[in-house]
Amino acid sequence: MAIKITDECINCGACEPECPNNAIYDAGAAWRFSDGTGLKGVIDFGDGNTLNAEETQAALSDDIYYIVPDKCTECVGFHDEPQCAAVCPVDCCVDDEDVRETKEELLAKKDWLHMNE
Repeated sequence: MAIKITDECINCGACEPECPNNAIYDAGAAWRFSDGTGLKGVIDFGDGNTLNAEETQAALSDDIYYIVPDKCTECVGFHDEPQCAAVCPVDCCVDDEDVRETKEELLAKKDWLHMNE
């Protein structure tokens, strides 16, 4: 599963620098798959969909910090626990019940995100 930031977020920004995948963005900020990862050029999602990793994507929230689920690995392969949740002063970084992944899937995602590094 991924982590999500709830609307209790106070926009302190403590979580953003802790993410090893650069999956956390400030409210209203655009994002790219290439940000903080080894992804470059055209990336293949394995389901027939492709995308340029440097292509700017629209912000997922204009109100609070947000986590891009496709870049979140819950820090698996980097840390023992999600670092965003560990540093959040208001405990608003929580499991995203809509995005469920096994440890193996999270490790595979980590490897995919950082394959060219």
